[in-house]
Amino acid sequence: MAFEFHLPDIGEGVVEGEIVQWKVAEGDVVTLDQPIVEVMTDKATVEIPSPRAGRIAKINYQAGQICPVGKVLVVIDDGSAGAGAGAAKAAHGGNGNGHGHAHHAATAQTLPITVIDATAGRQRALATPATRRLARQLGVDLGRVLPTGKRGRITSEDVKRTAAGGAAPMAHGAGGPDAGHAMVPAKAYAPMAIAQGGDEERIPLRGMRKRIAETMTRSVHTAAHFTYVEEVDMTELVMVRERARARAQERGVKLTYLPFIVKSVVAGLKKWPMLNASLDEATQEIVRKKYYHIGVAAQGPQGLAVSVVRDADRRSIFDVAREIDRLGEAVRNGTATREDLTGSTFTISSLGKLGGVMATPIINFPEVAIVGVHKIEERPAVRDGQIVARHLMNLSISVDHRLADGWDGAMFLQDVKSLLEDPTTMFMEMV
Repeated sequence: MAFEFHLPDIGEGVVEGEIVQWKVAEGDVVTLDQPIVEVMTDKATVEIPSPRAGRIAKINYQAGQICPVGKVLVVIDDGSAGAGAGAAKAAHGGNGNGHGHAHHAATAQTLPITVIDATAGRQRALATPATRRLARQLGVDLGRVLPTGKRGRITSEDVKRTAAGGAAPMAHGAGGPDAGHAMVPAKAYAPMAIAQGGDEERIPLRGMRKRIAETMTRSVHTAAHFTYVEEVDMTELVMVRERARARAQERGVKLTYLPFIVKSVVAGLKKWPMLNASLDEATQEIVRKKYYHIGVAAQGPQGLAVSVVRDADRRSIFDVAREIDRLGEAVRNGTATREDLTGSTFTISSLGKLGGVMATPIINFPEVAIVGVHKIEERPAVRDGQIVARHLMNLSISVDHRLADGWDGAMFLQDVKSLLEDPTTMFMEMV
């Protein structure tokens, strides 16, 4: 007989999941607890195992489709009697006679679900389930809808207007909801037909790539970005790191420049607390964080990932280096936990040796700011009237102008610069 497996409640208010990929096909024989599907929610990408041994009879939601929690995800022919639709009803509390059984639901709740990646959809557009359902029906990406509801909520009318290519009423300017407004036509964000010509390859936008696109779009269209760039003379720090490398290796620590930057950023955030904050859109409150969980944005196998060095203010440079190395390895191996990948209060984006000369990093919304770290290279510099070779690096900072002023961002970066240029003062600032 057929066993109907309903998408389980994965927790934390998740109401639906996007099917990333099936690891089985209809007709395949599976064993109990064999991984069968990857599902991406607003909280994480999870791997769901088979709740039964048997044959995959029917897959109801294909890769890229959205499956609501509680809907039949897959039907498994497990050869048992008394399963099927009646048992599926029983799983939801009713068997037609008012005497519901919950053995199917219990099975769904106790599955050993594995978190593959918890960076998915860190920020989600504010909308009711009904509005989300309407958006799916009309093929509208909520990430490109300009909200007109209270506290930034997307309404059904916003979705319909976007689908029709109409003009959105207003878009808030950099000064906030009570400052200047600008007319922004919603059709500017409507999908554009791509003409074909020559050889092409079309890749569905789904899974992690889709979540990154939605998160970045929301950040750009919500936070009022401004960027400030400063040149940093890293010559003294280059020598300090070189002297410390042998001791780091003795302790099994891979010492890069990033731990020094993390510690300098923490010291700067203590002087400029508005940058270690976030905006609670639901309550319209600025939340200043008195803890320092520093996100490190780097490329992972599934795309950009932000791993989090928690309580960076309480860690030594060697400890920060060790944690960054551990997190990087976990991201590459796909073993990073939710705690490893969520909860940052401020983010540093670094491409290491490929850092380029300058870039405008996109804020890890709803944080207030992000620092971009660029490559260190020997360049000519004027010191005491003489042209000399120095190890120079550019730092860029993007700040949400709604919550912090340009002065805050510039002075913060100046403080970070001072600490990096004179490592002695950096050590004096440490707790």
